[in-house]
Amino acid sequence: MSGKTADQWFEEYGESHQNKLNKMIHWVCVPLIFLDIMALLWSIPAPAAFAEIHPYLNWATLSSLFILGFYIRLSFTLTVGMVVLTLLSYTLIVGFESMGIAPLWLTAAIAFVVLWTLQFIGHHVEGKKPSFLADLQYLMIGPAWCLGFVYRKVGIRY
Repeated sequence: MSGKTADQWFEEYGESHQNKLNKMIHWVCVPLIFLDIMALLWSIPAPAAFAEIHPYLNWATLSSLFILGFYIRLSFTLTVGMVVLTLLSYTLIVGFESMGIAPLWLTAAIAFVVLWTLQFIGHHVEGKKPSFLADLQYLMIGPAWCLGFVYRKVGIRY
């Protein structure tokens, strides 16, 4: 990760998110893609030894440690918000699984395609390429960008 501040990341990310429709699509899709990726990771079979340590120790929870490591270097306050988003995601995933409607992996795979299709439609309308095509770190900036906007609206410094 470069030495950019959160505001620098958000400003650069925001350059390709000026169109009102694209912003709206991102406001819906970015948090759902975060949830969706956690669901896909949750679906990957974990070694039995993981369950012996804790029933929710799996690839999603392990990857979250690395993901949150990215955010802690960016901002402690944003990290707190991302922990809340992560825990909310896990709660929704466990709830969905307990309902037994459909396999989690299948639902998440379908959602992944739909959500990313919407994201690319938004960028087509915007007339600019998605930021992550220039730097993969922008995949991590998207959720924090949404969170940063909420923080600014309610007066939380990050």
